[in-house]
Amino acid sequence: MPTAEKPWREVALSDTEYASILSLLGRDPTLVELGMFGAMWSEHCGYKHSRPHLRQLPTEAPWVLQGPGENAGAVDIGHGLAAVFKVESHNHPSAVEPYEGAATGVGGIVRDIFTMGARPIAILDGLRFGSLDLARNQYLFSHVVAGIGGYGNCLGIPTVGGDTAFDAKFDGNPIVNAMCVGIIPHDGIVRARASGVGNRIVLIGARTGRDGMHGATFASVEDPEASHRGVIQVGNPFLEKQLMEACLALLQTDAVVAMQDLGAAGLTSSIIECASRGGVGVDIDVTEVPRREEGMSAYEIMLSESQERMVLVCAPEHVPDVVELLGRWSLSAQDIGEITDDGMITIRERDEIACSVPVELFIDACPTYHVAATESVSQRERREAVVEVESGSAASIAEDVLTLLADPNVGSRRPIWEQYDHTILTNTVMGPGAADAAVMRVKGTEGGIAISMDCNSRYCDLDPYNGARLAVAEATRNVACVGARPLGITNCLNMGNPEREPGSWHLQESVRGIADACRELGVPVVSGNVSLYNESGGTAIQPTPMIGCVGSIADVSRAKGLSWQDGDQLTLVRTGEPTLGGSAWLAAIRGSTAGSPPAIDLAIEAQLQDLLQRMAREDGVHAIHDVSLGGIAVTIAECSQVSGSGVAINTPASLASLPRQQLWFGEVASAVLIAASAESAEEIIPACEEVGIMCDTLGTIGGDTIRFPDDSWLSVTQIRSASERALVAPTEAGNLVAN
Repeated sequence: MPTAEKPWREVALSDTEYASILSLLGRDPTLVELGMFGAMWSEHCGYKHSRPHLRQLPTEAPWVLQGPGENAGAVDIGHGLAAVFKVESHNHPSAVEPYEGAATGVGGIVRDIFTMGARPIAILDGLRFGSLDLARNQYLFSHVVAGIGGYGNCLGIPTVGGDTAFDAKFDGNPIVNAMCVGIIPHDGIVRARASGVGNRIVLIGARTGRDGMHGATFASVEDPEASHRGVIQVGNPFLEKQLMEACLALLQTDAVVAMQDLGAAGLTSSIIECASRGGVGVDIDVTEVPRREEGMSAYEIMLSESQERMVLVCAPEHVPDVVELLGRWSLSAQDIGEITDDGMITIRERDEIACSVPVELFIDACPTYHVAATESVSQRERREAVVEVESGSAASIAEDVLTLLADPNVGSRRPIWEQYDHTILTNTVMGPGAADAAVMRVKGTEGGIAISMDCNSRYCDLDPYNGARLAVAEATRNVACVGARPLGITNCLNMGNPEREPGSWHLQESVRGIADACRELGVPVVSGNVSLYNESGGTAIQPTPMIGCVGSIADVSRAKGLSWQDGDQLTLVRTGEPTLGGSAWLAAIRGSTAGSPPAIDLAIEAQLQDLLQRMAREDGVHAIHDVSLGGIAVTIAECSQVSGSGVAINTPASLASLPRQQLWFGEVASAVLIAASAESAEEIIPACEEVGIMCDTLGTIGGDTIRFPDDSWLSVTQIRSASERALVAPTEAGNLVAN
């Protein structure tokens, strides 16, 4: 609890913000009120710096059933069903205690989904770590992956995809984002809106302890390396499994008016947000809260972030029903207060009032800041740097392919996803490594959903506006590559300090880029999260606006992956020219991050995605793979690795004038490889020409080697060997001592 001369500083409130609270209340706040204001006015809960930017995002479409403002977003996927999804961060906790930080991040996002009444069917992760040359980063990598796998596997929810990268700018400040998707009938969606004066507030699940104190404020300051070990929550996935099943059973009855999980800021945020959405007040007696530790104060109870807890609102006559049903799952349920009509948050400790504040002061009075931001001269010079390519002494195409495949940012992610159970529940049609997006069947129908998670942090570091546009395009394109129609995105904005540059500029430009891309592609933002103050030693991370996308597919049996067939014709379909700016080749071969990322024409990108969805429905089309990290040559190698077959590659005629490194390893927006039968391949060219998209025939699939135009070659065995050794297996890294 705060004890300093300026106690508001200990809950991340500035002097000006504290003065505002004094003015709003007309008195000094109590200690409990101070802690609650600190939590609700934190960046994590109050979105002080991000809210002005987030208003730009398009959030509506005819198929959107729930947009931002609830625990998760929801989109119509047909058959009277909805996909409910969201992504959230657990970066700061994971920097301190990587296993529990990652595990409780998974637990929190899963609760957001079943709180809406949806049954979770898939988890994805977005991870960033510093250089694996450092033992500390290997330790973080190992334990984060173990935490995600440990919690998700115990819950019985498959982890089916994600995005992982490494860069020295993440040294000391990893990024750990978790996304969850659930399925629910339209009429089963539950909102966290408290209503009904006299209705009871019931706390269910785990008992409350002192773990997680000040977690929301901790995530809103730039000090993850300080001694904050006490804020890290400890998760119990088996208890969460009981809680999930009990809540889903409860929501099949008419006993529950509203439901809200206890995440950041614990009981404080859950009751305030429920009350605010419903336009009501609440009155709680903290002595009724079940505790696992003796002597807990009202302050500790209200700010605890103990895991596996939920708040229900139900009519008084239904409280016994709730208690009885929860008992079947060996869970407790305790009536701790009631809904009032006075619009006040009232917290009692028996007869003593610990908090009496209007709901609106916690929500509507939260300050917002708009920090003017511009691109610095050094940033512009790095972005505008011309990438020169060598001539004469350059390595062969095959040699550079092997170098890239062995790079941690490009090679196989098998060591990660082998720790995840990605087939449990038997819904996974295409899981990790098989396709550009995970494909999940929706039982009882022929259809399903496709899910992707993408962001190129290197692009965003060089040009956050264009990098964010490219992230949205890649996430939606990957969904289109398997044959699904993108329906909505969720985003997690991982940035540095928003109070100064470059963090303020990164935030401003990233949101602007997401907004513009979503409008052009017709894909709304239905949920999201912001994680700011991601800095270590005063240096901001690479800005990482992680994009999760969900799309619907009419027939999962027609979903397209990376595996081509002998005799297929390989075609390059693209709308732009490869560039080495910000490329994986430049980073791995030259050790440099410079130049402009690929340009993108979003109008043509939209045409390409429509075309890919149509092509994926053709029986003669066997594989579709997005050209991304490592360019055309690495994309070909990845298909070969999955398929076990090679191809003799021709130089694409439309790119023949480019330098060899740029042609084969330059990265290009809006480009895919399509492997199809000769008959189907003949239909690709006119279909592309009709919408103004270029295409080149690259060769015929067959044999066990890839032969490049410079007469260098690689066997499938060499490709697999290089790719599989790119990452230190997390289980091996876990044997290293953290330092």
